[in-house]
Amino acid sequence: MNDVASIAQSSSSIQGFAEGYFNRLRNVLATLDLDRLEELATELESARVEGRTIFVAGNGGSATTATSMANDLGFDILKKTGVERSFRVHALTDNLAAITAVANDVGYDRIFLDQMRIHFRPGDTLIVISASGNSPNVVAAAEWAKEHKGKVIGLVGFDGGRLSELADILLHCVTEPTEYGPVEDTHLILNHVLAHWFQARLRK
Repeated sequence: MNDVASIAQSSSSIQGFAEGYFNRLRNVLATLDLDRLEELATELESARVEGRTIFVAGNGGSATTATSMANDLGFDILKKTGVERSFRVHALTDNLAAITAVANDVGYDRIFLDQMRIHFRPGDTLIVISASGNSPNVVAAAEWAKEHKGKVIGLVGFDGGRLSELADILLHCVTEPTEYGPVEDTHLILNHVLAHWFQARLRK
C-alpha cells in the first residue's frame, strides 16, 4: 500500500485510515530535499531585505495555501516580530474581480499571468504551487516570470510536471499522481515551517 486510495480501501475504520494516512504523509515529507528549502528561505529573505515582491499562485487547495502564505509571511511576520519591513507577498488568488474578468474576457489560463503583467517587476519572485506541476495557468505565469527576469519557485507533487523544468528552486514531494491530500498537506506544512522560522529569526 503506497498511496492514500489503497490505504482507504484496506482500512476497516476511520481510525485505521487516519493512522495509515499519517504514516503516508510522513513518507511523503521524507521525499523533500531540505537543501532546496534552505535556498528558498535565502531567496525569501533577500526579497524581504531588498523590498522585492513575492507573488504566489495556485488552484483549488493550492489557492488556499497561496492565500495563507501571503498572510503568514506578510501580516503575521509584521505582527509577531516587530520588524519595520515584512515580506511583500501578493497572492494572485485573492482578487476575485481580476480573476473573473480575465477568465471571462481572455481565458482562465491567463488569470495569474495578466495580473503579473500589471504588478510584476524585474527581480520579483513567483511561487507557483501545483500538485501536478502542469496546471496551465501557473505554468504560463512561471514562463512569463522567467522571460521577464524573475525567479520562479515551484512547490509541486506527483512527478513534478512542467514546473520541475521551469523552477529555479524546486520543492518536490514525490507521490502517486492522484494523491492531492498529502501533497497539499506538505505544501501547507512548508508554509508554516517558513513562517515560524522567520518569526523566530526576525523577532526583536
